[in-house]
Amino acid sequence: MLEGNDGNSPGAPPATSRDVSLSSPDRRSFLGVLLAVGTASVAALLSVPLFRFVLHPLLRSTTPLSWAEVGSVDELAAAASPIKKLITVEQRDGWRKIVSEKAVYVIKQANGQLTVLSSICPHLGCSAAWHSENNEFLCPCHGGRFGADGKLLGGPPPRGMDRLETKVEDGTLKVHYQYFRQLVPDKEVIA
Repeated sequence: MLEGNDGNSPGAPPATSRDVSLSSPDRRSFLGVLLAVGTASVAALLSVPLFRFVLHPLLRSTTPLSWAEVGSVDELAAAASPIKKLITVEQRDGWRKIVSEKAVYVIKQANGQLTVLSSICPHLGCSAAWHSENNEFLCPCHGGRFGADGKLLGGPPPRGMDRLETKVEDGTLKVHYQYFRQLVPDKEVIA
């Protein structure tokens, strides 16, 4: 009868306690679990900045646009037709600081109050320009026509020119510039 070599047979070298402990399945599984936990911990720590970088622009809203100076109320009130003014708009979006110039038109209403219109056509976003010979605003892209007060006269735009919020401080007209959704009949702020 043949006996298995269990370390106690007369022809086999005696098993030492060191050999048993090195090949023990308990020790191997513990080291495997320890390695897996360590790897997962390091991966989690390294992924936190990555997730913050990717999700930051989605979780943080843009800063609101500030009030921009248009000009002196006295100077603007003396005009008989719409006046084109360039304003500086500053906005922070995520990691970027955006400073741009936007064209607006200042019109004097029948009651003497000043109103500021966005030059962006509500159809597809082209810049409408004042044409004094026709006494109307014209959009060069698709032929949108607007009256001197910004009301729609004809063409494909779904509404008249967008009015912007204004205020007067120390004799200076200021405007709160905003962007509006295009191709919709009602004015909707998008940014």
